[in-house]
Amino acid sequence: MIFVDGVPFSSSSSSTNEENQDLVSLLQHPTLISASDSFKATPHILIDTSALTNHVYVFQREYATVDPALVQLLGTDEATTCIGLVIRNHKSGMTSVSHMDSPHVVDLGLTQMLSLLVDQNLDAAELDVHLIGGYDDTLLEHNNGTSESNADVDSHSFPLCSKVVEALQRRRQHFHIRTLFVLAHNTRIDSNGISHPIVTGFVVETCTGTITPANFDRSSRSPDEVVRRIRVTVSSGDPTWNGKLLETYDAKKDRYQIAACSWTPRWQYIALSLQQLSDSEILLRCSTSPLSEGPDFVDNERRLFGYLIKHPNWKETFPARKPRIFERTADGGWRRC
Repeated sequence: MIFVDGVPFSSSSSSTNEENQDLVSLLQHPTLISASDSFKATPHILIDTSALTNHVYVFQREYATVDPALVQLLGTDEATTCIGLVIRNHKSGMTSVSHMDSPHVVDLGLTQMLSLLVDQNLDAAELDVHLIGGYDDTLLEHNNGTSESNADVDSHSFPLCSKVVEALQRRRQHFHIRTLFVLAHNTRIDSNGISHPIVTGFVVETCTGTITPANFDRSSRSPDEVVRRIRVTVSSGDPTWNGKLLETYDAKKDRYQIAACSWTPRWQYIALSLQQLSDSEILLRCSTSPLSEGPDFVDNERRLFGYLIKHPNWKETFPARKPRIFERTADGGWRRC
C-alpha cells in the first residue's frame, strides 16, 4: 500500500486507464512535486574510489540490500529509461536499491528486495521509497515552446513506472513515497527539441536515508564490471533469471556474490557482428535512449563484445555454475576469492 504524507494514497480521478491512474495522480501530488523540485536542485556528486571506504554499486537489472553498519553508500547510475528504486526500512536502516529495466522484473524483483528488509510473518512494515530515473522518452518540443507526448513513439519509461507503482500499491507493506523523480519531473528538452533525463544516477547514505544525485566513475563500479554488464545482456536467455533481478551482493557477509548466468555460443557471433558496427550504429542497436547515453556507453559495449568473443563458453566464467565472490580489502577495494 502506498502512503504520501503519512496518509494512504488513493486516486480519485477516472480520466485515464485504471492501471495508470495511480502513477498520474502521484506525479501531480503537491508534496511529491515539491520533493522533486528539491531533488532536482541538489548538486550532483561524483563517486570515485579515492573518496570512499565502503560503498556498493548496482548495475542495470541488479539489486543489493545492505546493512548500514557495514556499508555507508549504496547507489546506481546509467539510468535513462530505467528506474532506480530505493526501499529503506527506517526502523532498522536496512536499505535496498534496484536498477529496474523492464516491467517483467518488477513483481519478483520487489519480492527479492523485501526479503531482507521486512519480516514476512509480522504486520506490515513501514518503508521509505524513492523512485528516480525513467525520463519522458516520448516528449516532443514544438517551435512555439509547448511540449506534448508523441503517441507514435513507444515509451519505455512510462510502462515501467506504472508497473512499479501498481506493484507497490498491491503489497501489504506500507510504502511511504518520499521521491518520485520520474517522467516529466526528470526531463529536460534541448535546443533541438529532444528530451533527455536530468538525473541518471543517485547514491543513498544508508545511515540517514539521504538521497543525492550522483554519477560513478568506472573504478567505483567494481568489482567484475564487464561480467556484470554481460549478465544484463544475456540474462533474458537464461531461465534461471526469468522475471527476476540479478543476485549480486551478500548483505550478511558484506561481499559481492555475483550469481552465475549462462549464454549460448551464438553470442560470440552476435558480439562479432556488433563489434563491426560504427559507434552511432551501436547506440541505435543497443540503447533504448541512443541520444541520451553517457559518453562511455559505446566503449562499455565494445568491452562487453570483446569478452563474449574471447569467452563464448559461459562455463569458463562460472565453472560449475558457482558465483564469482569478491571480498572487501582493507583499502576499500575488492579481492576475488
